[in-house]
Amino acid sequence: MKYKKTAILLFLLFNVFAIGQNQADAAVISYDLKWSERTALSILNKYPNAWQLDGNDKPKWDYKMGFVLSGFEKLYQKTNNPKYLNYIKEYVDGMIDSTGNIKKYDLKEYNIDYLNPGKLLFNLYDVTKDSRYLQIIGRLRNQLESQPRTPSGGFWHKQIYPNQMWIDGLYMAEPFYTQFTVKYEKGKNLDDIAKQFELVQNHIVDKKTGLVYQAWDESKEIAWADKQTGTSPTIWGRGIGWYMVALVETLDYFPKSHPKYKVLVGYLNQIANNVNKYKSETGLWYQVADKPELYGNYVEPSASGMIIYAFAKGANKGYLAASYKATAKKSFDSFVKEFVKVDKKGEVNVLNVSSNVGLGGKPFRDGTNNYYLTSKTKENGAIGLGAFLLASIELDK
Repeated sequence: MKYKKTAILLFLLFNVFAIGQNQADAAVISYDLKWSERTALSILNKYPNAWQLDGNDKPKWDYKMGFVLSGFEKLYQKTNNPKYLNYIKEYVDGMIDSTGNIKKYDLKEYNIDYLNPGKLLFNLYDVTKDSRYLQIIGRLRNQLESQPRTPSGGFWHKQIYPNQMWIDGLYMAEPFYTQFTVKYEKGKNLDDIAKQFELVQNHIVDKKTGLVYQAWDESKEIAWADKQTGTSPTIWGRGIGWYMVALVETLDYFPKSHPKYKVLVGYLNQIANNVNKYKSETGLWYQVADKPELYGNYVEPSASGMIIYAFAKGANKGYLAASYKATAKKSFDSFVKEFVKVDKKGEVNVLNVSSNVGLGGKPFRDGTNNYYLTSKTKENGAIGLGAFLLASIELDK
């Protein structure tokens, strides 16, 4: 009996100690930290493995992980905190094998989304000199070499979407392509990169609003395409965000001495000026960007966060006037009030993020205004979290 009592006492003491340790491990995230670190630490707590972002249940080489982890890369460069770099490295190492192949990657899909996580490998290779990273960078570059193109020379979004350029494809491909060609090809493909943006300007920018549609079918054959212009029906807030982020992040590597540099800066100024006209009274942007009065329309965090980030980065880099930084700050404050919920653990949660939407496929997605407005929203959608992280870093909030 005596031994039983002793055993029970030791068991209880051990569990009290363990609970205390768990509480210590799950310490409340300090309110004294900047929003950027609070958000990054929240992501680390919620998703110990980066592939779990957006509710994924198995590892995946995915543009959403690439987007969020690009924020971790910028935060690492700002703070030198190794936990941010390790989070990126653990994701990449889990997705590649010992010979430098991406698990379940199939070149024949010609999925332009696959290029986006490739951006993470440049810095990883520079830091570690692990040759596998360089091999993957080369393989992704080779995908672009044979990526199908529209008759005018625009990259198809995927093999299954013939003759279609999607606006998010500019973000997926061009910053990677630019960094590669400047670093390893002496900039020989800069004209091709500029051409992708020129095609957007000529075919995907709406002549009336100056905003961008989500996609363009040069053949005008797919059912969602306008029979005169080939564009999809809706001007999607996040689509605008993708395009603006594509521009500011391509310009990070695009040489100022190149004749197309000023052209790209001009495109950024053009869309920034037009986007500014369509923000809400509080300085946020709508799911269907050009129709704020549309029944069921709502301000949306991933679109708003991306635009805030692009405004701030554009102003910081000198591409945009300084007034855009002031606009970004005001909109950021509204973002926090509208979308950010901090729980008892001090973890940052971003509310009401639009789900991932697309066009075509099975079942067929028609791309109408109603399709975008009835797609479900969720808490902590990866693109909403990533956009808020990037905006926080750029504004040093």
